[in-house]
Amino acid sequence: MALALKKGFNFARREAVLCAALLLAALSCFAVPPSAEYASYIDWDTLALLFSLMAVMKGFQDAGVFVCLAGRLLRLASTTRSMMLLLVFLPFAFSMVITNDVALITFIPFGMTVLRLAGQERLLVPMAVLQTVAANLGSMLTPMGNPQNLYLYSVSGMSAWALVRLMLPYVLLAAVCLAVLAAARGSVPVRGAAVEARLGSRREIALCLAGFALCLLGVFKALPATAVAAAIGGFLLLADRRLLARVDYSLLATFAAFFIFIGNVGAMDAFRGFLASAIEGREELAAVAASQLVSNVPAALLLSGFTSSWQDLIVGCNLGGLGTLIASMASLITYKMVSREYPERVKSYFAQFTLCNLGLLALLLGAGAVFFGQPSGL
Repeated sequence: MALALKKGFNFARREAVLCAALLLAALSCFAVPPSAEYASYIDWDTLALLFSLMAVMKGFQDAGVFVCLAGRLLRLASTTRSMMLLLVFLPFAFSMVITNDVALITFIPFGMTVLRLAGQERLLVPMAVLQTVAANLGSMLTPMGNPQNLYLYSVSGMSAWALVRLMLPYVLLAAVCLAVLAAARGSVPVRGAAVEARLGSRREIALCLAGFALCLLGVFKALPATAVAAAIGGFLLLADRRLLARVDYSLLATFAAFFIFIGNVGAMDAFRGFLASAIEGREELAAVAASQLVSNVPAALLLSGFTSSWQDLIVGCNLGGLGTLIASMASLITYKMVSREYPERVKSYFAQFTLCNLGLLALLLGAGAVFFGQPSGL
């Protein structure tokens, strides 16, 4: 019994967002009893695309593609300044395609290894902070950059170009800020920091590219998302069950639970009306505020059921990934890695992370209010 309780506690601590989503879904079932209507609550296209992208990115990681490319780029660095710029802009650029989570899982350990080899571990905390911010900000630009974009892009019905056009000014300003922050420290020559990486076979890489092409066809709605997921899932079931088992199913379950909760709440007219009126005209700030408490993916799922101001919601949920440590669940990836590898630097990391995130959040919100008008024709 004690062992079961301990396992349950560890699971709840590890998957806090999933447990909260399941609890909310279960409680909402008392107000709206389970029925066949529940199936219509779930956005199956979003779940299918998430599954497909996560599976393909796992394949690319296993093939060593991202680390190999990064290692080759790093050979261009001859000073700590150029090294920092490369380490920061790798997750910034890659996150637009491989998602912010995968970018951090790939490039935080890569960056730590580079700093050790170069004898520059003094730069660990600023590098980890800026890489985390870079992944969250770079991922804002594309529909597949992060889970909330993929979902909001799907339910809003806007085109991929419209989403890119909406977020481009914020991403360009973020790039300038990151460049300044990465280059701000003194620069000294750096000794070789080449990182060896085993690149997978041509067959592995070709299969990953084919899978990614299928994902893009699903994202741009040239193929049904469920057909793409079925093709990728079916192939992995026959060819690589180990990779199939490592897909982040807890994220998919979190989405499904929130869909049920939102669907049930939406069926309660009084509550739906109250929440819709509470956030009306304040969608962007409501998304930012909600993200600080529950992270931006749940905030996007929750608020999307009560407003159709998609542009404000997309901007708010993306910028809402800045701020507190839990504003973007991807940020916890870095925190866990730093606390495991460098426990003595956790306090410094947390302080610098919070200061950097709050500063950039204020700057981007201010710039949005003053300079960035919403594009027309969305």
